[in-house]
Amino acid sequence: MDPQNYSLVSEFVLHGLCTSRHLQNFFFIFFFGIYVAIMLGNLLILVTVISDPCLHSSPMYFLLGNLAFLDMWLASFATPKMIRDFLSDQKLISFGGCMAQIFFLHFTGGAEMVLLVSMAYDRYVAICKPLHYMTLMSWQTCIRLVLASWVVGFVHSISQVAFTVNLPYCGPSEVDSFFCDLPLVIKLACMDTYVLGIIMISDSGLLSLSCFLLLLISYTVILLTIRQRAAGSTSKALSTCSAHIMVVTLFFGPCIFIYVRPFSRFSVDKLLSVFYTIFTPLLNPIIYTLRNEEMIAAMKKLQNRRVTFQ
Repeated sequence: MDPQNYSLVSEFVLHGLCTSRHLQNFFFIFFFGIYVAIMLGNLLILVTVISDPCLHSSPMYFLLGNLAFLDMWLASFATPKMIRDFLSDQKLISFGGCMAQIFFLHFTGGAEMVLLVSMAYDRYVAICKPLHYMTLMSWQTCIRLVLASWVVGFVHSISQVAFTVNLPYCGPSEVDSFFCDLPLVIKLACMDTYVLGIIMISDSGLLSLSCFLLLLISYTVILLTIRQRAAGSTSKALSTCSAHIMVVTLFFGPCIFIYVRPFSRFSVDKLLSVFYTIFTPLLNPIIYTLRNEEMIAAMKKLQNRRVTFQ
């Protein structure tokens, strides 16, 4: 087709999660409640870490506070629009809004992947090199790790959006998801997208897979170290690491499944997208608070301080 005959696509049509009106009414209430729980849960972690001097000065909880902040952004790039679309017959999103969703998904997602690697490194140093912990995980090191996660996320996101925003889109403009997922949007371009698929695999797929392999190696070394120690001295370390491993599995599993084969779509992909964009930010506060005595104690202290103030 002659490029001059391309019609500029100004908006995309999202298919959403389902077409049933009854299900959409149920999903509106269900996901609205989940979104409120995500924001309150992660905000509680953030406020608790900031307000408690002991937690704020601890590298592990400093990184955890940043994870909670990223989870709030990860849950907000598409969920509010999805909730609003449950009440709308036409689920439209502008071209700029679509590109913004792609940017913020890969920005927060890429930053969170690197941050999870940083948290694994923190646990590795704490368990395998405890005598050097304060030296290796100094305040400056923590700041660098957080900044590195944001920089990697930004560079990764810009590299994804840069070649997507200038593609020729001439219709159809229907995206079979509740947000603008990059593999689905690229398929709508009026050109051969094979090369772009390879680029995306080498970017999103490799970032997810490499971070996951680094995490796998780190936690394997940690678990082997824990196994060699006495049972009584490792219960806290094992509890902390098991929480981290659970978060890593829940977050990376769907991402790797979707982005290492971007142009092979399965019916389960939409469910997996819901899982890593909505349910993972919901489960992180539950996993890190209910299984962590220090966080529970700090939250009780925060509550008592609030009651005393009142």
